[in-house]
Amino acid sequence: MSAPLTKPRTKGNKSQPKTSPVRISAVDVTDKELCDRAGLSLFVKYIEQVDVLPLLVSKLKSIRKSGKGLSVCLLLKQVLCFFIDGSSFHLTRFGELAKDSGYAKCIETKQQQMASSHQIKRFFGAFSFVHQFLLRSCLQKLFIWRIKIEKPKLIVLDVDTMVLNNDDARTREGVDVTYKKVKGFQPLQIIWNGYVVDAVFRRGSKHSNYSDTVAKALVHLVKLIRNNYREDVPILLTSDSGFFDDKNFRQWEDLGIAYVCSGKLYNDILNYVNAASPEAWTEFHNGKCRWELLEFGDRRGSWKQFRRVIYSRQRSENGQLLMPFGGIQSLTYTNVGMGREIDEALRREGISHFFTSQGIIEAAHSRGVAELTNRAVKDFGTEKMPFKRFESNAAFYYLMLIAFNLFQAFKKDITQDIIPVNAYATTVRRLLLDIAGQFIRKSRQVTLKFSRSAWERLNIPELWNRLKTVPIPIPQ
Repeated sequence: MSAPLTKPRTKGNKSQPKTSPVRISAVDVTDKELCDRAGLSLFVKYIEQVDVLPLLVSKLKSIRKSGKGLSVCLLLKQVLCFFIDGSSFHLTRFGELAKDSGYAKCIETKQQQMASSHQIKRFFGAFSFVHQFLLRSCLQKLFIWRIKIEKPKLIVLDVDTMVLNNDDARTREGVDVTYKKVKGFQPLQIIWNGYVVDAVFRRGSKHSNYSDTVAKALVHLVKLIRNNYREDVPILLTSDSGFFDDKNFRQWEDLGIAYVCSGKLYNDILNYVNAASPEAWTEFHNGKCRWELLEFGDRRGSWKQFRRVIYSRQRSENGQLLMPFGGIQSLTYTNVGMGREIDEALRREGISHFFTSQGIIEAAHSRGVAELTNRAVKDFGTEKMPFKRFESNAAFYYLMLIAFNLFQAFKKDITQDIIPVNAYATTVRRLLLDIAGQFIRKSRQVTLKFSRSAWERLNIPELWNRLKTVPIPIPQ
């Protein structure tokens, strides 16, 4: 047996390495009040400044049947913070948070007023069908609040459905097979500038253009914009082929709004396109792709009038030419440039690029940005509704959207130069919310202390000052 290459280290051997001072050798508990979601305190201060809780309470005051237990205001505040936190969307999370004194102080709530999971279940169980309309009105109030702050010259709305995948959940009221081949819900949503400004929570089997839901929602929303913002502001509606319907087009034209809607590639249209002369085509470059465009008028069999149509086919992607059968083909219908009142409204605002074929295609392609809002909602919240009752799940969904809109507004009003406005919720939570804090009580005041690295990286003093000068509060 060969001898060892090195001498064994003994107690007196000077070559033995010392224990690293940063190595953890034991664990212990502290009685100091700490919080691992200290950034959540900034959001709590924000919802207090914009007066969103009085708005919600005024709509949902009928939820509380007696004076016992927690108030509706306290419950709503904790539900909004639950969505913003996003650590877990299981209702048992409320029971865990009720035991965390640091979290209670972070959201400025006494620990004995923290709701248990059973109280939250009873709260959502008290919602009825009527409360869905009340929560929708809250979404619309938030919409009016934001357009008064951002003052857009053109309001671009996008209407679409979003599938909520509840395929692996146990039986739920309203859960049906959707067009994505999963069981779940399929709410209709109207999106503006990254916000969900109106929504209709529906069964999974309700397709895009089901019944008169879209018509009623848009009539109410257009009236709301003109009565509360500007009567002459131009409105542009974008949608996919699921809303391709002469009845929709006629209603949108009667409302005096512009629309850009994807059409369906019927055989007679393809035959006309293939027979078109080369001189009739124009080109459009969006930086990455080259498109060939053909503009013409079309009237389907049951229609009483022609409408403007732009056919587009992709010819290259990232500089690479595509085969004729390999590129994307699309059809876009619009009423812009047809001599209606909406044309004059666009000219009055100095918006003229929509009169060209390229402008209409750009508007159609901008739907991709609106689709990202659906992705942002799913990243912010959850697709799996936790209740068996349809009304309870609807309330959960609407409060999630309200929290999402407040979250989007918070990024634009408070953290726009620290965290990108288009950052998803996961990124914002890791950078801003998931930071440690310590509570110090002195002279009857509570101070939340942050680490110096977070203090400087996030510029906490500047964020705190901005919270004191938030734009106009939400109208009640």
